Amino acid sequence: MGRAFEFRKARKMKRWGNMARVFTRIGKEIAIAVKSGGPEPANNPRLRVLMQNAKAANMPKDNVERAIKRASSKEMDNYKEISYEGYGPYGIAIFVDAATDNNTRTVANVRSYFNKAGGSLGTQGCLGFLFDHKSVFKVSLSSLGDMGLEDFELELIDFEIDELFAEDDEVVIYAPFEAYGKIQHYLDEKGIEIVSGEFERIPTGELKELDAEQSAAIEKLLEKFEDDEDVTNVFHNAKLFEA
Repeated sequence: MGRAFEFRKARKMKRWGNMARVFTRIGKEIAIAVKSGGPEPANNPRLRVLMQNAKAANMPKDNVERAIKRASSKEMDNYKEISYEGYGPYGIAIFVDAATDNNTRTVANVRSYFNKAGGSLGTQGCLGFLFDHKSVFKVSLSSLGDMGLEDFELELIDFEIDELFAEDDEVVIYAPFEAYGKIQHYLDEKGIEIVSGEFERIPTGELKELDAEQSAAIEKLLEKFEDDEDVTNVFHNAKLFEA
């Protein structure tokens, strides 16, 4: 098992426990996909994967269809994906991904969260050396048929994947950010069921170990970000305290 697997195990951030927030996040991502690639899943690969993400999150089909219909209407505001980078207390690096129709509002909120926690919002690209941007797919293990994990990994070698491992009844694939579209096309072509497809930012160095008090402060800041409706994901390089 390599770095991606260890990061997955160590990541203790509480992600999207509230289902309403999950659906809001996916709805915005669907809107962005529809605006850029159209409302037909057959002609929009990104939309197809997001519909699978919605299914994996138990998002009702009616909600998905409404999100597509609303995104197709001219009345709906355009959402833009943007990332914010900064440092929280104790020098913890934090990446905040957002989908917003009002960047002025969102950046003001994000800056406020950093400042109130004793941190600071940085300039775009300031954390680039601390995180690798990765494509992450989960596929159904049973959909591989007679192909074993080793053979499947060999099939994907041309896409320069970083890591592949089984997790329960799924296979997790980590690959370069730029390989997302090519890998999705390959999986579709081979009839391999995509359970979800997302992006993650993995710390390039060792995680910063925190004690109980420090961890509580960082978790409080992360919750502020997570509670913001514009925020879609948060990544950090902290190793939070475990009792």
